[in-house]
Amino acid sequence: MRDVVSNGTAAFRRDGAELRAECTSFLGTVVEDAGADGVVVELDGGVESSAVATVAVEALGPERVYGLVLPSSKLGSRSAQDAEAIAAALGIETDTVHLQPLLMCFSDTVPEHTDLHGDPIVRAHLVARLRMAITYLAAEARNRLVVGSVTRTEFLLGSTTKHGDRAADLFPLGGLYSTEVEALGDDLELPSFVTETPPLVGQYPGETAKYGIDAPPETVDAVLYGLVEDGWTAERTSRELDIDREIVDRIARHRRETARDRREPPMGPVGEAASD
Repeated sequence: MRDVVSNGTAAFRRDGAELRAECTSFLGTVVEDAGADGVVVELDGGVESSAVATVAVEALGPERVYGLVLPSSKLGSRSAQDAEAIAAALGIETDTVHLQPLLMCFSDTVPEHTDLHGDPIVRAHLVARLRMAITYLAAEARNRLVVGSVTRTEFLLGSTTKHGDRAADLFPLGGLYSTEVEALGDDLELPSFVTETPPLVGQYPGETAKYGIDAPPETVDAVLYGLVEDGWTAERTSRELDIDREIVDRIARHRRETARDRREPPMGPVGEAASD
């Protein structure tokens, strides 16, 4: 996949056109094999969800793609507007559902020891799960599949929410590093208000580094590729990529600490009466 790596920058062999063809074919094949009438995409105004929606339209046509915009606060109003603009440009049906009233109901009904306001991570995970619940509700009502927007970088770092953004029927970007998604976005000619607007980097207000790691995305991808795809040690990764060892160790440590979030739930012993 990678041609040259130096100073923390990876040059991937697959260009945007190749990635576009692969993702489009994958999405179309999965939907047809499932006998589904189309897909539901949660749109947040970012490159990933915009790319997924665009690929879905290319694979299935706009009439088989339904978009949901699910802002949870006023802070997300810009992203919601961008998401609605993407949906309009693609010509897909879309609805915007504000989650704030639902969050207020949760605050009034959850057990007393559950604080939805004190810990921003807890709130962020709840929002992600509410979004997925609404997305699946729409998908089941329309006999459609839920398309997720999580990338390989996010999977490897555990930068996802169980039963939230990691809950979907297919992930067209699941094998792509964030660097590759940028190349895909360029080939898809996503509008500048998506590609050039600085993203809300963290999962929750106050988180200042993307993925919780203070390093450029290109460096994160290069290190992950070395550690995971090449199977290098941290020492060799630092040496081969000419990246400071402290940065490599930080990314490797983050991966170890989030390992639990990536594992599938353990299954109990299989009895004689069990069936698949």
